[in-house]
Amino acid sequence: MYTHFWDGIYHNQVFQVAFVSWFLAQFFKVVLTFVTDGKLNLYRMVGSGGMPSSHSSFVTGLTTAVGLVEGFETPAFAVSLVLALVVMYDASGVRRAVGMQAMLLNRIIEDIYENKPIDHKRLKELVGHTPVEVFFGAALGILVANVMI
Repeated sequence: MYTHFWDGIYHNQVFQVAFVSWFLAQFFKVVLTFVTDGKLNLYRMVGSGGMPSSHSSFVTGLTTAVGLVEGFETPAFAVSLVLALVVMYDASGVRRAVGMQAMLLNRIIEDIYENKPIDHKRLKELVGHTPVEVFFGAALGILVANVMI
């Protein structure tokens, strides 16, 4: 039974689309960071935030693949679409607000200590996405699904 699970995942076209959508979004983050900053930052391959939104790419790839395979009128597509909308709303809303708060707190810490060494770990600022990042992540997921299925 356990072997069947991994075999099923390996051969599941819908999962493959979702995974490739996520992977490409993360890869593009590494490339865009290299182009804009001039340095290779492989952490961007697993880090959150940035262009394009891998969360959006992941769930829209999944949703589009479910629609193409199962049909756009099925309950499976409806569930996947609702999940995608919630994830994209969270990525551009709640997680973005958390990132903005982290930026503000880091600025306050810098102002208080005037660049003196602080025994405090900086908060992660790149946690959420702008609506543009969410849009391009979603577009990538839809494109990957249409190419792979």
